Amino acid sequence: MTTRKDQDKVEAYARALLEAARQEGRANADLVQVNHALKFTPEVLETLTAMRASGDTELFDEVAERYKSYIDADDQTVSVTITTSVPLDDKLRAKVMDMGKDFFGVPIYLIERVDPKIIGGVVLEARGHRYDASVRAQLANIRKTLASAYIGSED
Repeated sequence: MTTRKDQDKVEAYARALLEAARQEGRANADLVQVNHALKFTPEVLETLTAMRASGDTELFDEVAERYKSYIDADDQTVSVTITTSVPLDDKLRAKVMDMGKDFFGVPIYLIERVDPKIIGGVVLEARGHRYDASVRAQLANIRKTLASAYIGSED
């Protein structure tokens, strides 16, 4: 019997595989890959590597079963990864979930990451796209603009 924490991991891993497969139009093909391990795509390999690094290899079978259930149910949920410098509170999490549902027109599965290196703001990843509204990215853009203005200026 798996714990609730393990069930959450199974959910996250299976959805990561499904979202990656949908981007390439190959959800059923990836299910075969997970079950038979004949040919791994980069996304499948990355997910399996993450599972191994986290010590979650005992969840492989459950992830494959959950993945298959999503395909069978034609689950249209979109996985959205949000990276913030501090953990989301319940109010902000609910707002992100509502905005994601409105934007994509289907329910979203929110994967939350905390990375203090982004300093502030958010980084959103969904359906193969990355939206970087972090302070770190803004500072990098300012640095780039200032460098090009200084190099191109006339004294």
